[in-house]
Amino acid sequence: MTDLAIRLRRAAFNRALADADLAAIGPILAPDCVMVTGSDSAVIAGRKAQLHAWKREFAARPRTIYTRTPETIVASPIEPIALETGNALRTQARGEATMTADIFRYFGGLASELKGETVPLGSVASFRTVETPQGIERQ
Repeated sequence: MTDLAIRLRRAAFNRALADADLAAIGPILAPDCVMVTGSDSAVIAGRKAQLHAWKREFAARPRTIYTRTPETIVASPIEPIALETGNALRTQARGEATMTADIFRYFGGLASELKGETVPLGSVASFRTVETPQGIERQ
């Protein structure tokens, strides 16, 4: 299966998830498909088990709508399977977008306060400002 074919099936699967359409999801899944969930690494094996899991998800209130957007797709040359990596919008990507917005707000306010100090940002990163003269200075 080509990258494009996999992406087209992913788009059809995303539409079926958004519409809570089990009848559309069934034919997309292979009978012996395996899904490893991102939240708790649970293994859901087989089409029937996955349809049952999706039916349970669709009945939950409030209902989460998943949209997976694969960054990379690696198709197996041996089996009709593919490994997808990427983010699930509205679940995983929301936190990343919030963190990005927080960083922009922080550094937007920091511009007038640069003093050549190291600024810790939790365990993820730290930033250091260095005073470097720019341009030509007249003597």
